[in-house]
Amino acid sequence: MTKREMININNFFNLVAEDLQLGKVLENPVQVAGGFMHCMFKIVTEKGSYIIKLLNPNIMKRPTAMGNYKIADDIEKILQQNNIPAVYALEFKNRKIQELNGQYYYIFEWYDGKSLKDGEIKSVHCEKIGEVLAKIHNIDLKNEPFEKDEMHVDWQIELAKDMNSPICDYIKDYADLFNDSMTKGNEAIKKLPPVKAICHNDMDSKNVLWLGDEFKLIDLECLGYSNPYLELFELALCWSGYESCNIDFDLFNTFIKSHFDNTNLDTNVDREALYYSNNGRLGWLEYNIKRALMLECDNEEEQQLGISEVKETVEHIIYYDKVRDEILKMLNSIINLI
Repeated sequence: MTKREMININNFFNLVAEDLQLGKVLENPVQVAGGFMHCMFKIVTEKGSYIIKLLNPNIMKRPTAMGNYKIADDIEKILQQNNIPAVYALEFKNRKIQELNGQYYYIFEWYDGKSLKDGEIKSVHCEKIGEVLAKIHNIDLKNEPFEKDEMHVDWQIELAKDMNSPICDYIKDYADLFNDSMTKGNEAIKKLPPVKAICHNDMDSKNVLWLGDEFKLIDLECLGYSNPYLELFELALCWSGYESCNIDFDLFNTFIKSHFDNTNLDTNVDREALYYSNNGRLGWLEYNIKRALMLECDNEEEQQLGISEVKETVEHIIYYDKVRDEILKMLNSIINLI
């Protein structure tokens, strides 16, 4: 961040503190590690320490953005009422999402927890997260079909070639794999059990902060109603090493068993449908291709992040295809024993 940008940030947070009556800002805001789409800063004021999440302006331009955030904010209140451990957005002016000078943001009380990396995740963590995930799903479990728009993605191969983009070979060489995963996923999602539940939709290990044996969920902006089987499967993969392309199937087993031990969901689910329905990484790849090609970002820093995420996401897709048989074998083993 340039000196000029930092000055602008300082001015913005002084205005935020004044607008929300947080008292005088006592220290320069410090950017903290956070998500891949938004920016987060820690500020210290006369009234306490806070995290302010600045929402990506390009995301907020989408016609569905405000509606989706409103849904998430309403569901967040339901989680609060059910004592789900989380860092909840503070309310000001009777709303959680705030806006100042065209910039949308959330503000949270500072929580001094740390997220776990793959090598730090143990069985006890998978047990606890599997259990709290079940508690979230149990809050409002509905016997209704989960409907999801079919995915039809243009991988922008020709544009990447014309721009001589470093992502060109990544998307060109594996486009057949992407398309096969997309086609099978579109069909598989229709075969999942017809149930919906409140889902976090982004509860991988980076979005859970631990302080000793206690934890709190963060990044609740993706809350919505989705298929609980699909979220369970996605998170069991993430918490067992999928992000580093090295799944520990003991952790995978522990996560799924902990969830089913705490929910009334039927275990009779089509294993292959579950495997192929888990293609959300294709949507993430599409978004980052657009960032890498400057179709959905307006600065070089975000473009470089998009390039990096394209490369990493393609590696995940390749790995997921490689371990398909192992995953299905383990799913059969786990579910047959429950």
